[in-house]
Amino acid sequence: ETFLISAERGHGVDDLRKWLADQLPEGPWLYPEDQIADLRMRTITAEITREKLTLRLHQELPYQMTVETESWDERKDGSARVDQMIYVMRDGHKGIVLGNKGETIKAVSKAAREELEEFMGRRIHLFLQVKVRPNWLEEKERYSEMGLKFSDGNA
Repeated sequence: ETFLISAERGHGVDDLRKWLADQLPEGPWLYPEDQIADLRMRTITAEITREKLTLRLHQELPYQMTVETESWDERKDGSARVDQMIYVMRDGHKGIVLGNKGETIKAVSKAAREELEEFMGRRIHLFLQVKVRPNWLEEKERYSEMGLKFSDGNA
């Protein structure tokens, strides 16, 4: 079959969706119906913030920083408070992440919060802090929290 598809205008998207569904074999549900991804929400929120940092800072530091979701508190009004820590390797990196008068961290926080709210369909109160942690790349715990295996080169 041939489809003319415009994702921007929505032309042919329903036909494509039906065709794709017809091509897939039926099988059991692998996750609960209300689970939207196979990663924990703490990990997803940290990755969204890291993405916004990388986009904002371009090539200045992306490989020398990490983001961890330190706490996640559900609130009675249906919103959530999310506290994250951005770890960098040197004091100079901390200044880059913060930006002049805090402008970089504010812009990153706003962009991450907006994407999180859209993704989750509810209000998110996002609080970011930056800490210098010179050896975070060598800490096994950092990798397991990101779902990766640590290799110290002695394998």
